[in-house]
Amino acid sequence: MSVISLSHVAKTYGHGDRAVTALTGVDLEVTAGEFVCLVGASGCGKSTILNLVAGLDEPSSGTVEVDGTTALMFQEAALFPWLTVQANVELPMRLAGVPRDERRRRADELIETVHLGGFAGKRPHQLSGGMRQRGALARALAQDADILLMDEPFGALDAMTRDTLHEELDDLVRDRRTTVLFVTHNVREAARLGDRIVVMSPRPGRVTGSIDVPIERPRRIDSPEVSALAADVTDQLREEVLAHARR
Repeated sequence: MSVISLSHVAKTYGHGDRAVTALTGVDLEVTAGEFVCLVGASGCGKSTILNLVAGLDEPSSGTVEVDGTTALMFQEAALFPWLTVQANVELPMRLAGVPRDERRRRADELIETVHLGGFAGKRPHQLSGGMRQRGALARALAQDADILLMDEPFGALDAMTRDTLHEELDDLVRDRRTTVLFVTHNVREAARLGDRIVVMSPRPGRVTGSIDVPIERPRRIDSPEVSALAADVTDQLREEVLAHARR
């Protein structure tokens, strides 16, 4: 059963000579519990797709259907700097009217789940980049959303921290059976995390390939299987870029 469905979606920004078409003719289906990674050249509309699914923007044409609630996680943690980790994680529940004792209990559980125990009273500037992203993940999970939208959330982190967060995210989404739509420029990351990798063309973006990931979990980003799949996907992306340049 599809929980995300894009049909013949196009998105154009601006008008007249200054109009920029970000997406054209995009068809994409994501089923419940699936972890789908979007890969493609910069500017191909990956983040635009997330914004459309999140309801932050509307397509210029075509339809976007979402069955369930969404939570969006950005490349930057985007935690409120004047709030503690605890308060940041509690905020979505507070806005949803969850009683104080209940939201405190759930926030405590989530903070422990993302291994930030002992840092609940710290503010974002007192945390490392990886710890801030853990806080952002806990805040996203606090929304109890059916679908997690992730826009290069680990792109600015060092390799060791990123690998640790890969493992934690893998465990969390499997336990919760959360549907994930994940944008990344890192093809190895896509092969490490995804059930399926969706390849997009350079702007205007369109879906040009969908690759199932047959590698058993748990996976390592440096495993031969992940490396081989990443090489195949990279070859496809290179062909797309060259074909675009020849047009």
